[in-house]
Formats: sequence, C-alpha cells, structure tokens
Amino acid sequence: MGGKEDHRVFLGMGSNLGDRRENLLSALRMLDAMEGVRILEVSSVYETAPWGMLEQPDFLNLVALVSTSRDPRGMLAACRDVEEELGRVRAERWGPRSIDVDILIFDDLQLEEEDLVIPHPRMLEREFVMVPLLELQPGYTPVGKETEARLSDAAGRERVRMAFRYDKEEWHG
Repeated sequence: MGGKEDHRVFLGMGSNLGDRRENLLSALRMLDAMEGVRILEVSSVYETAPWGMLEQPDFLNLVALVSTSRDPRGMLAACRDVEEELGRVRAERWGPRSIDVDILIFDDLQLEEEDLVIPHPRMLEREFVMVPLLELQPGYTPVGKETEARLSDAAGRERVRMAFRYDKEEWHG
C-alpha cells in the first residue's frame, strides 16, 4: 500500500452479544489481514447503552481508521464478510448483534445508494460513533461546515463510557 489510490476510511464497530471484546478484536484482525486493507489507528473502546431498541445488552463500540485500495463497494464487501464470519444475524433493525461494521466516512466522498450511504446518514446523532471518531480526528467535519457545531460539542458524552483500549500489537499482526 502507500500508492495514490489509497483511501482514508473510518469504520464504526459495535458488539453486544457473546464476548464483545473478542468480537471487536477479531473484526479488527480480520480487516487488517485483508488484501488492500490496513488498519492505521483504533480509538478507545466505549461502553454504551443500546440505541433504537433498548431491551438488549450494552454495546462496546470503537472507530477504526483504515487505509484501503478498495473502492466503497469493495470496502462494504469486506465489512459484510467480517460480519458474516463472526456470526452477525440481521434479524431486526437496531437489534442485538455479535458484530456490526459500518463505513462512516470514505475520504470526502458523498454517496447515496440503496444499500450504501456515505457519510453514514445517522452518525452525527450517535454519541457512540462521534465520541470515538473525535478521539481519532479532533474537530473533524465529515460533510461540511454546517456540521461543525454538532461535532465539536458531541453532546451526550455522559452516555458513553470509555472502557479500555487495545494495544496495537493485539490487532495488528
């Protein structure tokens, strides 16, 4: 990697079923081992109450910064491969899951397709995404100046609690 075609991609990950810590770590390792994908940085891991459907276990969430030579569809396929490999079942929207891997930001791309919207359409509403994203990119504005106030505030930090941080050696083989 290191060529002009490398893209900077932020991925949001969450888990609230099974061994949540191991699920996230396995997802990071799998992505880092894929052709054309390299994890550059990983935020701290945050414990958060569920969003959408509340009657389920708490989540562990993180954001990873990835360098990739893949296009957005190729990156989506990588995320879905990881979810499938780790037993993700899409039974109900916002329901419990062993792993969730979402593309948040792909360079400065704005894309709207039926199954892929970049930047992620609801990330600004979700503290469990914005707090770890801002940890990696303080003051980062994904879609323009109009979002700056919401991002710098990241209201609701009290709902996300830093749990721990992986050592780079844990996820980077």
